[in-house]
Amino acid sequence: MYRGDGYEFVELREYVPGDDVRRIDWAATARTAQLQTRVVLEDVALTLCAVVDESASMRAGKERELLESAREAAQAWYAAADGSDRAMHLEVEEPFDLSRALEVADAVLPKGTALLVISDFWDLPQNDDDHLVRLGLRFDCTALLARDPWFGGLPLSGFVTVSDAESGKTARVFLGKRERAAYARAVGEREASLLERFAQCNWRAGTFDESDGGSALLRTFGVLA
Repeated sequence: MYRGDGYEFVELREYVPGDDVRRIDWAATARTAQLQTRVVLEDVALTLCAVVDESASMRAGKERELLESAREAAQAWYAAADGSDRAMHLEVEEPFDLSRALEVADAVLPKGTALLVISDFWDLPQNDDDHLVRLGLRFDCTALLARDPWFGGLPLSGFVTVSDAESGKTARVFLGKRERAAYARAVGEREASLLERFAQCNWRAGTFDESDGGSALLRTFGVLA
C-alpha cells in the first residue's frame, strides 16, 4: 500500500503546494480556517523480478548443483506473488553477464519493483557500487549469494588436480594444512565482504547453499531463523 489516490483514509493534514486539490477536505477546512488535505492509501500491484545466474560456476556443488537451489529460491520468490502482482523473469543471452543483466533490469523494470538477484557474484565489478546504489534506491533489491560448496573446508590434501568452475582450466597444486586454512579464510572473508557491500548499497542480502534455496530466501527476509 502506498500513499496516493487510493480509497483508505489515513489522516488529515495541512495542505501543502502540490497536493491534489481533489483531496481537500472542505468541512475540515471550514472548521480550522486552514486548507486541510485528506491523506489516503493506494492499493497498487507489485512487480516482482528475479535474475538467476546460470553461468558455469553456478553448476558447482558436492551433492548437487548450486543452480538447482538457485532455481528453488526463484520459485519461492514468485510463489509470494498474489493475483494482482506481476512477475517477470529476465532472460539474458548466453554467456551470462551479471553487469548486463543489471543494466537490463535498470532499463526495463518500473520503479519500486521487488528485484531478486541470485548469483555467486564472481563477475560483480569491484568498482561499480554507484550502479548498485542506484538500483538499491530505485528498487527493493535483494541479493542471494551462493555459498562456496567448500565453505566448511576443503576435503582434499596433498598434490591434487583442481579445475576452475567457470573456465574449466585445470592445475596441479599442493594442499596442505596451511593452504586449506588460507582457502577457508579467503572464502569467509569474501562472503562477509560481499554481504557488507550490498548492505551499504541499500540491498537486502543473504546466502544459500546447494541444500535448499527456498528456505535461504525466507531466512534472508527474516521469516525463518
